[in-house]
Amino acid sequence: MSIASMTGFAREAGSTGPAHWAWELKSVNGRGLEIRVRVPAGLDSVGEEARALVQKRLGRGTCHLTLTLSRTEAAPRVRINEALLAALAESVTRVPMPLGITLPSVDGLLSVRGVVEVEEETGDDEALRCDLAVAAGRLVEALAEGRRAEGRALADIVGGQLSVMADLVEAAEACPARRPEAVKARLAAQVAALLESASLDPARLHQEAVLLAARADVREEIDRLRAHIGAARDLLATGGAVGRRLDFLAQELGREANTLCAKANDVSLSRIGLDLKAVVEQFREQVQNVE
Repeated sequence: MSIASMTGFAREAGSTGPAHWAWELKSVNGRGLEIRVRVPAGLDSVGEEARALVQKRLGRGTCHLTLTLSRTEAAPRVRINEALLAALAESVTRVPMPLGITLPSVDGLLSVRGVVEVEEETGDDEALRCDLAVAAGRLVEALAEGRRAEGRALADIVGGQLSVMADLVEAAEACPARRPEAVKARLAAQVAALLESASLDPARLHQEAVLLAARADVREEIDRLRAHIGAARDLLATGGAVGRRLDFLAQELGREANTLCAKANDVSLSRIGLDLKAVVEQFREQVQNVE
C-alpha cells in the first residue's frame, strides 16, 4: 500500500432529460476529515449519500463537494385529443342551428377545453437521482486515484529527503571534529587560555572540562536521528494513512537537529547540522500533504 496526498480535484458532469448537472470535489490539507456539501434545494438526500461515499473512501483532508444543476427550457409538447375533436365536429353537424348562427370553425372547436393539451417537459426525478448517485461514486473514486498518484510522487520526494538526512547524519558521525583527540586538543587549548588569564583551581578546571566534553558529545543525537529516519522509511514502506506519524517524526528530527547544532563545537559540524535542519524543514513541509 502506498501513501496518498490530501490534495486533489475531480469533476463529473452529464445530463438526465432536460437537466444538466455537474459534481465537483476538491480536497486540501486538514488535521482530520471535514466534508462541506453544497447541493441545490430538494437534493439534500443525494448530497448526504455523496458525503457518505467520501467518508468511506478518504481518511483525512478538508473536502468541498458541490453539485450544480440547470434545466433546458424545452418547448412544450402539444397534443390534440382527436377523439374529442371528432365527436364535437359530428355533434355540431347534427344540431340544427338557429337562423343567423353559423357552424363553429375548426379554431373554435380547438378552443374547447380538453381538445388541445399542453405537456411541460419536467423530466424523471428518480432517473436524475440515480444518475447523480452513480456519478458521485465515480467522482469520489477519481479523487482518490488522483490523491494516490500524487502520493506516489510525494513518496519519491520524501524518500529522497530521508536519504539526504541519512548521509548528513553519517557525515556528522565521521566529522573529524568529533574525534577524541580533536576534542581533547580544543579543550586543552581553552583550559590553557583560562589558566593564563586567571588564577583558577586546576582540579576544578579539570572537572569543568570533563563536563564540557560530555555536553559536547552528540552521540545520542546521532543515534536518535538514525532511529527516526529508519522509522520514517518504515512508514513509507507500509503506506496508508501515515501522515500524522510522519509529521510527528518530522518534529522529532527537527528537535534532534537543533540539539546537534547547539552542541557542535566546531564549524564543520555546525555546517552539517544546519544543512540537516534545512532538509528536515523541507521534509516537514512535504509530509503535511500526506493523508
